[in-house]
Parts: sequence; structure tokens; C-alpha cells
Amino acid sequence: MRRRIHMLPLALLALTLGGCGGSSTPATTPVTAATYTVGGTVSGLAGTGLVLRNNGSDALGVSASGAFTFATALTDGSGYSVTIATQPGSPTQTCTSTNNSGTLAGANVTDVAITCTTNSYTIGGTVSGLTGSGLVLRNNGGNDLAISGDGAFTFATALTSGSSYSVTIATQPGSPSQTCIPTNNSGTLAGANVTNVAITCTTSSYTIGGAVSGLTGSGLVLRNNGGNDLAISGDGAFTFTTALTDSSSYSVTIATQPGSPAQTCTPTNNSGTLAGANVTNVAITCTGGGAPPATTLNLGVGIKTFNFSWAASAGATHYKLYEDPDGVSGFSQVGANIAGTSTSVDIAVHRHNWVNAVYMLDACVNASCTASNQVTTTSAMLTAIGYFKASNTGDSDEFGAVLAVSADGATLAIGTSREDSNATGIGGDQTDNSAIDAGAVYVFTRSGTTWTQQAYIKASNAEANDWFGFAVALSDDGNTLAVGAYQEDSNAAGIGGNQADNSAGESGAVYVFTRSGTTWTQQAYIKASNAGDLDTFGYAVALNDNGNTLAVGAINEASNATGINGTEADNSAASAGAVYVFTRSGTTWTQQAYIKASNAEAFDTFGYAVALGDDGNTLAVDANNEASNTTGINGTGADNSAASAGAVYIFTRSGTTWTQQAYIKASNTEAFDTFGTAIALNGDGNTLAAGAFNEDSNSTGINGNQADNSASRAGAVYVFTRSGTTWTQQAYIKASNAEASDRFGVALTLNNNGNTLAVGATDEDSNATGIGGDQTANSIGGAGAAYVFTRSGTTWSQDKYIKAPNTGANDRFGQALTLNSDGATLAISATREDSGAAGIGGTQTDESVLNSGAVYLY
Repeated sequence: MRRRIHMLPLALLALTLGGCGGSSTPATTPVTAATYTVGGTVSGLAGTGLVLRNNGSDALGVSASGAFTFATALTDGSGYSVTIATQPGSPTQTCTSTNNSGTLAGANVTDVAITCTTNSYTIGGTVSGLTGSGLVLRNNGGNDLAISGDGAFTFATALTSGSSYSVTIATQPGSPSQTCIPTNNSGTLAGANVTNVAITCTTSSYTIGGAVSGLTGSGLVLRNNGGNDLAISGDGAFTFTTALTDSSSYSVTIATQPGSPAQTCTPTNNSGTLAGANVTNVAITCTGGGAPPATTLNLGVGIKTFNFSWAASAGATHYKLYEDPDGVSGFSQVGANIAGTSTSVDIAVHRHNWVNAVYMLDACVNASCTASNQVTTTSAMLTAIGYFKASNTGDSDEFGAVLAVSADGATLAIGTSREDSNATGIGGDQTDNSAIDAGAVYVFTRSGTTWTQQAYIKASNAEANDWFGFAVALSDDGNTLAVGAYQEDSNAAGIGGNQADNSAGESGAVYVFTRSGTTWTQQAYIKASNAGDLDTFGYAVALNDNGNTLAVGAINEASNATGINGTEADNSAASAGAVYVFTRSGTTWTQQAYIKASNAEAFDTFGYAVALGDDGNTLAVDANNEASNTTGINGTGADNSAASAGAVYIFTRSGTTWTQQAYIKASNTEAFDTFGTAIALNGDGNTLAAGAFNEDSNSTGINGNQADNSASRAGAVYVFTRSGTTWTQQAYIKASNAEASDRFGVALTLNNNGNTLAVGATDEDSNATGIGGDQTANSIGGAGAAYVFTRSGTTWSQDKYIKAPNTGANDRFGQALTLNSDGATLAISATREDSGAAGIGGTQTDESVLNSGAVYLY
């Protein structure tokens, strides 16, 4: 057996050698060992940067859970050992391997298992300054941790790496109340426990305060906790300046009682322990001291102003000014309490009861008051009336021929059409009187209670006999002024024409001026669209409230047209009269309408007076020489048997279209009454006042007998009201002392709501002065008077009888009047007053400049 086994290789060798012929060498085939890969599966991987390593050198980066295989295969029978070369981060994880080593045995290894788990970390930090109880911290809105004292803390719930955290204060501590503030309290876990959250607690501080009442003396000092002093000067709330920490005690006492006068002050609710809030209920009640001594009330006077003054009353906390307006109604307080440190007060007076009014002053300590002496105002009446003269007072200038005042009563324009200077424009030379009756306008303004002249205005083409300033109108804000010069002579037509060609004598012109700040400039030079000789365009002017609608009367315009925008060219109706309406857009003026009476006839002088409502949509026009004998509203105008009876026409505008709404006659129409010589509309255009200064009845007061014409030219005023589109007469008004030739109604004015009416009677003859004087002593012919009437509901009554403070014969006081919007400011002119004074508040007794004229402010 053994021998056979050894023979086999020899036989094989012989066969092999025998199979090789000749000398050739047989080929050899190499033997290659089999190779296999190592791999497996990764699970739970959330981070980045995991690196596996096989046999200490073959590295494999793994980015996600799933199968993996090392790139380098190993020969069969080789050993393998898979380890974690780099653990993942972001978030940090710990990966472990199983089935990770062995020997290759004729197949790939695929069961190496890499299992990764995310690391968890705790959130914590340190609390400092905690003295209260109840502090609760919260992480991420839900994980609460109660803290009882200073030191380190850690939330019980750990968070996985990469999680965010936010530590907040869920409950602030109390007893004492504290405010704890976290810092380093939010972020993202990054492979380590958070230990630097800082909670810093401070104890809250609160103030101690309350209120003092009844204090009239001086020198009161309060003290808290024996050392924090607070001086108190009067009643009201107080607070100590030093705050105390919560749970501290406080005790408020009186360190120094007040004197002058001596008082005793007692605290209540004045001690305790702070408990999480300011203390505001400490009450200091002071008693004693009594009322202060009486003081003496003195009266000084300015224009429309009382200046009350007094010496300080020792210990007074405040003063009260009282008025008994008529001496019988009893005293009532004027305005609010006056501070105890004050020793004067100014009050404006309007249509005051000078004869009977009484004033007194109470000096008070809280509710205890002592009355002063009583002061009457009779002696102050004349001084309180404003007295205005031209800055260049001149003989026969008739300063104040027309007046206009702004809505607030602070701008006053005074037309003086017979002023003679040859100046032009604004602020020119007033001294060269070589242009007789060229005319001027003076603008005065009020600041507080002080009046000054703001401007001296002349036409840009001022010439002798132009009568610039014969008519004036102001916008409500006082910044737009329209001035008529009805005898201006240029032959220009329309807006901004040639002013130099004086070939159309007395054709007339209107000038518009505007104010910016305190500076006046001319904005427009306006002529009629059909300017003609003797038309007297500018005889009357009116502006609406914003100054953008202008109405101009031309009483001698001669066309025979009727109604709106008729033919202007046929001049066959001499002095029929016309009204022109202009509107402004920006700074540009254009003519909107040419208006004639519905019954236009020669010599009716339509346009003698004009008035506009606030919105410019209601226009009243007078034709004082209209001759129909009809009465009332919308009668027939055809019967011209009542020469110069007069009529008023109402026109309304819708959009840009004008129509006639009403034809108004007096309720007692008669020849030569000149009804409508003066007219006024209130703001909404629903109240119309019309004067008939030549009306003849001898009645007095309101709605008297109209039929007895025994008082020739006594004069009357008629009030009409509109409801919807219907006009009715509301009142027939006569002077309380109506007499022949008084010319009551020659001028009139309404305030904005139409409830106050002022009327001039230039030829009234009484020798009274000021307000409320004797109406019966007719010893000064032609002195003039004014009357104020007021309306309550539909009932009118006379409120005041007004005279100049320097009543003089033939002064014609009442020639012009103007009321501001609320009726509190009334200006009245006396065009033939004779004093030589100039400016404001001059001497009234020097009658050296005949007919120079004056204006009075009430």
C-alpha cells in the first residue's frame, strides 16, 4: 500500500515528460486567491462626520443611515475588524458597532451593525439676588423648575444635542416682590451641558405718597421714616422722592406744621408695609387758618377791555372775579378761578351794561373767601371805547366812510374815499395831498388786546377824484380785501387791463389786495366787461367768506338788459344799474355773471348795495330808486308809481349758474323811502336786513304802526327770512327814539348767525355819549346814533343805544357799521367828526380838522 502511493507521482512525471515533444517548454497557469468585501448597516444616524475604519486603516465616511461597504476588498481567509474612527456631530451622537470582526470565509461580510444614538444634555445655571419666594423658571415654555434660593440650578429634563432651549421666568418671586431677569438664557445645545444661564433678581422699589387738602399756610414739611423730608406748598398729590424696597415699612409724619396762617395738619393711612405697589393713600388734612383778608379791587381800561388789579391777599390760594351785569341779577363768577399768585386779570367787554354793571373780587383759601370792594364801570365806559383816526388825518377826508371787519374781529379795514394823497400802492407817502379825493384804505389789526395800524393802501393808479375806498369788503380770515373806486376813469375792460387811459370818466374799478403774514399786495385790477362812462362800477362790493366770490355794483350802468348774462351793449336805460360777479381760482380772477334786475329800468340804480352769503351762492342786490308800488315778496314790478321806493332782489347760484329767487319790497312801500339803501345777509344767507332811511312812519320799536307818515325820513329796517326758497318778512324795526330826519337805516350790519343787528341813524340828535345814554335830549343836531337789536327765536328786541364818546354836532355817527362773526366786536364810524388826532386813542376834544372822520370800536 505504501509502495503504490509512492509510485504514482513518478508515473505522472513520466507521462508529463513524454507528452512534451522535442525541446519545447510547457506553459504554467498562476493560482489567484478569492477576495471579499466587508460591510453592513448604519442605523439612527442624525449627525454628520461619522467615519468607520476597518483593520485600523481603511476609512469610510458615512452620511446617513443605511447599508455601507468598505471600498477595499480582503482575500479570503483574511481577518477584519470594523471600528468607529470618528463619532458624528451636529448633533453629537455615539455610534457602537456589533458583528464587527472576524475572518472572511468565502463570502462578503454584510452583517456589521453600526447603531447611533443622539447625546442628551442638561440646561442649568445660577440664581443670584433671590430673597423672595415663589420663583419659577421655565424652559421652552413647559419645563418648570421651582427655585427657593440663590445658587446653581438644573432643569430635570435633559435635551438632545442640537435642541434649542429658552429659559424664562414663569413666576416672579414675592414676599418681597422681586424682578428676576435671565441672561444667557437661550441657544442651541452643542455637545455639552449648559451651565451658564444667569438669573439675577432685584427687589422692587415703590414710592410713598398721597394727597394734601385744606392747606392755606406755608412751610408744611412731611417726613417719612424719620428722615426723608418733603416740603409741601399747596393742596394736591404728593410723593416722597426716595423709593423703598418692597416689604419695607413706612411711617409718614408732620415734620413742620404750616404757618401764615397757622394750621394743624394731621396724617391718616400714614404707616404700614409695602406690599408690591406704590402707596398713594396717605392723607394729610389741614385745618385752621380761616379766610384771607380782603383786598382792594381796582379798574383800569383798554380798548374793549377791563384791566382789574389788586394787592395780594396774605395766604390766598386763589381769587374769583364776580360780575353783576345789571345791578339786579346778582353776582356770578367771570371765568375760572384765578391763581393765588396773580394780582391782575383782563377781560374783554362786549355791548356792556356800563351804567349798572358791578364787579367784585373774592380772595379765597380753599372754600373760605373774603369779598373785596365793589367796582362800577360807568366812569370807564368812554375810555373803553376804541377811538381810531387816520395816520394822516386830513380836512374833509371823512375817514370811515365804509368799514369791514374779519370774522374774528382782529382785522379792520376802513375806507376813506376822500383822502387826498398822491401815493400809490402799499405804504406810500401820506403827506402830499395833491390828489384830491383820490381815496385810501387803512387796515388795523389786533394782537391780544392791542390794536395797531398794519397798512395804508392806495390804488395802483391813484388819481384825484377816483374815490378809492368808497366800498370795501373783507374775507372772513381778513386776508383778502376788495376796494371799490367808483369814479376811476380808465377805459379798460375785464381783468388786469390798461390803467393809464382815462378816457372813460367815472367808469369805475375794483382792486383786490391779499395779505401774507403782515404784508399786503395788490392781486387784481378789475373792470366791468362793458366798462363805460359814468357807470360807477365799484359803487358797492361784497366778498364771500373765503374771498373767492366777489360781487360788484355799478349803479349807473345803462344797458336795457334784464336777468342774467343779457346783452350789455344797448345803453338805452340810463342808470338802470348792474351787478357783476367774479370768481377766483388760485390767484386768477374771471367774470362769472352779469346780473340785471328782472324789471330793469332807467334810474333804478340797481347795485346800490350788494351782499353775499358765506358760500357765495346767495346774493342780495338793492335798487334803491326802483319805483314799483308793490309790497311784500314777488309782487308785480310793473307799476312804477312809487318813485324811489326801492327794492331788493335775491339771486342764487347753482354751480356756475345764477337765477333770481326773490323780488322783495317793503311791507309799506311808498315813494322816496329808498328801501334797500343798506342791506346785509347773515352767513347762511337765510336772514336779510334792509334799511329804508327815508321811511316816514312815526312808530318806535318792533312791528309798530307803519301807516302814520308823520315822521319824515325817520327811517326803518326790515328783516326777512328764508325757508327753503320762500322769503317772508319777520320784523319791521324802528329806533326806540324815532324822529323825523334821523335817517335810521342808512347803514346796517348782521353778525354771522343773523341774531344780532346793528343800525346807524346818522342824523339822530341826542347829546348822549357812550352806551345807554338819554335818548330824549335832542340838543346836538346831526350827531348820529347806532342801535343794536337781538333776535331770540323769531322775536326781535332792542339791546343797546350807542353814541360816540365825543358826540358832536353834524358828526354823522353811524355812517358805517360792521359786526364780526359772533357779534362781539362792533365798529361804527362818524365821517364828519372833527378832531385833529391821528392813530389810535388820541385826543378827542381837539376839533381842529373839520370832517376828518373817526371810527369807534365797541
